[in-house]
Amino acid sequence: MPIDKVLISNDAGEQVEATAPVIISASRSTDIPAFYAKWFFNRLAKGYCAWYNPFNQQKMYISFKNCKVVVFWTKNPKPILPYLHELDERGIHYYFQVTLNDYVKEAFEPNVSSVEERVETFKKLSSLIGKEKVIWRFDPLIITPNIGPRELLTRIWNIGNKLKGYTDKLVFSFVDVKAYRKVQNNLVKETMLFTKEDVENAEANHAQRIEIVEGLKKIREAWHKEGWNVEMATCAEDIDLDAYGIEHNRCVDGELMKRIFADDKELVYYLHTLKWPEKDMFGEIPPIPQKTKNVKDTGQRKICGCMVSKDIGMYNTCRHFCVYCYANTSKELVLKNAQRHNDYSESIIE
Repeated sequence: MPIDKVLISNDAGEQVEATAPVIISASRSTDIPAFYAKWFFNRLAKGYCAWYNPFNQQKMYISFKNCKVVVFWTKNPKPILPYLHELDERGIHYYFQVTLNDYVKEAFEPNVSSVEERVETFKKLSSLIGKEKVIWRFDPLIITPNIGPRELLTRIWNIGNKLKGYTDKLVFSFVDVKAYRKVQNNLVKETMLFTKEDVENAEANHAQRIEIVEGLKKIREAWHKEGWNVEMATCAEDIDLDAYGIEHNRCVDGELMKRIFADDKELVYYLHTLKWPEKDMFGEIPPIPQKTKNVKDTGQRKICGCMVSKDIGMYNTCRHFCVYCYANTSKELVLKNAQRHNDYSESIIE
């Protein structure tokens, strides 16, 4: 699906071509709310940002002209809270994927605050924008010599009991180690729990996955009895868990947007068709076609259910330094890139 192209004037005063997506992801590649909130809103005011393709380093301009939704991904939304009113004033919708894990003892996420502080921030965000717009992720699930399925379930249970009523959904995934050499290297280098020979054991085997899923089903049932009807879903997992009432998640979720932004008829039309509606002479939007268009983002993994969006983040820029992160090659490179960041630059790093 061709994304609309527009001409913009960049910071150097040059006329350049930019893509103008309707949905922006901010971001799978780095934590923009935690570390680049000011940069994001500076770029929003400018009307565009620049992004570098991670495979060929080609520069691309991304216009906010047609932006109707921003999907935020974060472990710490606190720095972005004071800015959210600017999106409201511009008529741009948004929701959050908030990862709230508990790997404190293992120091897997060395630059995040305490669980208690993160829970309070989560609840503050939920109270501010609505629980349906804040999705809880316990992601990824990691097995160690000290963390088996039961311990993981205990940690999820403890956090969930604090988030009760502040979200409608829990998303989880199992850590991918075998597929990412840099994840293997970082788990060995940054922790004392793995060696090169056993690092792949961080991935849950089939029996462990089933034990975790059966436990999650029981947890969900317990929460339902207490009046908290939380959904559960997996992110980019090929395992079929329909029998447990656990679906495949869509993080950039057109169905969620249709529901929570239902009053925006133009957006709803786009979510069905991937086309902006052409109004008639009376300003009416045409009926939504009966045939539903495939809106899947073909640029993502085959098992990813996300719909079309444009990510504006950059790899090797997230300073949480999570040892399991596929988006960072090394802590040293992230620190080097941090020196190249400027809140007033076109891109996160130039």
